[in-house]
Amino acid sequence: KTLIQHLIRWVACSILFSQETSEILFDILETEISPELIPGRENHLPAQKTEAIVGPYELQDFHNFYITRFGYLPAKIAFMAYCTWKDKARGLWPDIPEEKRHAYAIGEIRHWLSVYLLRFFKHSQFKRSCLPNGPKVGSGGSLSPRSDYRAPSDSEATVWLENVKEIPERDDDEP
Repeated sequence: KTLIQHLIRWVACSILFSQETSEILFDILETEISPELIPGRENHLPAQKTEAIVGPYELQDFHNFYITRFGYLPAKIAFMAYCTWKDKARGLWPDIPEEKRHAYAIGEIRHWLSVYLLRFFKHSQFKRSCLPNGPKVGSGGSLSPRSDYRAPSDSEATVWLENVKEIPERDDDEP
């Protein structure tokens, strides 16, 4: 979800297409992402605010990358996410408008990482089980079972969620 937003923003800011096309692309970027199978409301607002359920896409994409690409444990991923997002005024934010920059406390990161782990390892696995279970060799790549990703359809999130207990619930400087 986050990579495609960066690509759309890059194309919209380039001179590859007409001004009208760029305006359409910027309009797309301002449209809230929602599940494609849930019809919108009459006032053209999405029927569901998905990020309120699954968590901020940028955090979930971050978690997904470091778990599937490198196999990092939740405590390490939370530390890296905290270092990345603890202060939106620090670091380089190439091509990201200021109003789209976010900061997350360690408690928020911990919460959304737990949601991700439960959904990825326990509840959503059936969506990737259209082929027989089998091994996956190598790192990174697609999460499609037709091309690259292999995981057991009866996987458990327990081990991953136990590791989340090592993550502090709040920052040292939080009241």
